[in-house]
Amino acid sequence: MEKQHLEKKKQAKQLPLFIQISELLNREIAAGQWLPGDRLPIEAELATTLGVAIGTLRKALKKLEEDGLLERRQGSGNYVKRAPSGRAVYQFFHLETLTGGGIPTADILSVTADDDAFVKLQLKVEGDGKLWCVKRARYLNRELVAMEQIWFRHDHDPKLKPKDLHESLYLHYREQFSFWISRVEDEVDCGESPEWVSEALGLENKAIMPKVHRRSWSNEGKVEEFSFTWYDPRKCRYVARWH
Repeated sequence: MEKQHLEKKKQAKQLPLFIQISELLNREIAAGQWLPGDRLPIEAELATTLGVAIGTLRKALKKLEEDGLLERRQGSGNYVKRAPSGRAVYQFFHLETLTGGGIPTADILSVTADDDAFVKLQLKVEGDGKLWCVKRARYLNRELVAMEQIWFRHDHDPKLKPKDLHESLYLHYREQFSFWISRVEDEVDCGESPEWVSEALGLENKAIMPKVHRRSWSNEGKVEEFSFTWYDPRKCRYVARWH
């Protein structure tokens, strides 16, 4: 089986900081922290809370205004115009810090060509078809909280290079593979963690921990991704909300 190995913790292409902040605010509005009609904290206070420069925050707020989520009222502040909908980068990301929210980032640990029979069945890959398997470390506010193992079809990009991958794979699919993830199905249970997961998270080998099994469908109704996420309940929680 062909394999391509990378050195550990090789950083993926990262979103600009102002995009990360806009996505964080998007998630918190979706979570109901601010409702339509509510005014956000004043910019200086919000920038301090988020630990970013006021200029970075203003770029994030401008993006949310352009997306139709916020309304800027001269001399009054920024007000929530509507709840998020559509294809935000982290629309389906359900891990939050224990106090809520958190800016997601990720590091690639490895990218390999794979032919896992169980995953091929999930993705309906037949015969000798191959998969790409990506192992990643997942952070919230720069704190390691989870490990991910993600598979997608090898033939989307047989010459895929790790440096080409974006830390948001859903954004990568949209920009490079010409489809986007329109819905997901998550199953959450608990079980023994693989050695590479427990070692990375500083847990005992085969520690019992929460695990998310995810199938992700494209806008064309096809299962395009299958993944496992093991997360540390001491540092984060899985949250799903419907409005």
